[in-house]
Amino acid sequence: MNSSTNAHCGSHTSKENFPPSSKIDALHVQRAKQRTVLGVLSENEQRGRSLSQGSQFSKHSSISDSSQLTFLNCPSSSSYDVYVEEACEVVLAASGQEVISGSYYLDAEAAALQNEGLRLLLELSSSSCQDASMQSEQDESLMSEQLLCVSEYSEDIHRHLRESEMRFRPRPGYLEKHPEITNDMRVILVDWLVEVVQEYKLRSETLHLAVNYLDRFLSWTAYVKRGKLQLVGTAALLIAAKYEEIFPPELNEFVYITDSTYTKKQLVRMEHVFLRVLAFKMAAPTINQFLRLFMSIHSVCANTENLALYVAELSLLEIDPFLHYTPSIVAAGAYCLATYTVNKSLWPDSLYAFTGYTMAEIVPCMADLHQLYISAESRPQQATREKYKSSMYCRVSWITPPAVLPFL
Repeated sequence: MNSSTNAHCGSHTSKENFPPSSKIDALHVQRAKQRTVLGVLSENEQRGRSLSQGSQFSKHSSISDSSQLTFLNCPSSSSYDVYVEEACEVVLAASGQEVISGSYYLDAEAAALQNEGLRLLLELSSSSCQDASMQSEQDESLMSEQLLCVSEYSEDIHRHLRESEMRFRPRPGYLEKHPEITNDMRVILVDWLVEVVQEYKLRSETLHLAVNYLDRFLSWTAYVKRGKLQLVGTAALLIAAKYEEIFPPELNEFVYITDSTYTKKQLVRMEHVFLRVLAFKMAAPTINQFLRLFMSIHSVCANTENLALYVAELSLLEIDPFLHYTPSIVAAGAYCLATYTVNKSLWPDSLYAFTGYTMAEIVPCMADLHQLYISAESRPQQATREKYKSSMYCRVSWITPPAVLPFL
């Protein structure tokens, strides 16, 4: 990757985030009017209202105040069950005590063998809320260009990622098992995750991992209530931050970003459930990893790099059609779309030799990404587009997409 070009354009570079310090309280006061809140959800509505009285929000509007987000205030049933297709039964009682019957296998393949007719019953209770503290970190993937540029390992890295991406793919039609959750709700949740990642200056890889965890969790569960969707998304981001960040935000911060809609107890229990459903398989290949690997093999200018990252991040918003493609194909499509938009070039011979992907294989995904890129300006969810208006990303979201692609 051309580091000198990135520096010139203000692209993100490696910086350590702020360690815990005495300035945390001051930072909270400064950010009190900029809290990113998805909204007060059904079973915690009364408690959330009482705790948030007197709170003010500026640029980040509460979802409960937005007409497009009214689904979060819809009445939910008295049961807050999540049925999980796994190898044992777990019941979380109102007291928080966990009762386990049967055995649990961390190995996903072993669990799949016993998957027939077995489900987890999870009853998530609520309790009091706590305060929060803040840490942040500059946006950069741990799958850094310094690691990926080691030529003697790049082929092995790529081979491993290509093999792994097939084992860590969510099921494209998973929403059919969640009658209370719609695609629009997921779009709103992912857009909110983008805002949170940006506010806390987390890595791009953390966002991509969180969305992968979210989709995989919902692929292996059923009947998740709409009032629990934000809790699931917050737990996904919590786990991704622990996996990827040097200084991940503390647990209190994740309570804080939901405006104390959920408690620390609820979040910890959901984290526990999350890890068991995913069988502790956290090292998922992402579009971001493939994209950075491709750009380490065939470097591009800073505008092209950041435009590819922008298009790849936009793809996280939509299940259909992008979960039908592997992360490596989406990364290839984002790379080609960015290089064509900036330089009128496409897939270089070096990447064809490295990946084995031909333009014929990449074109369908590239065409879908192109349509998403064109529609980004008019979409209600603007967090990703606002993020890439920053000079840190060379303001690439201002770049006008090509009207047509040459092969269509």
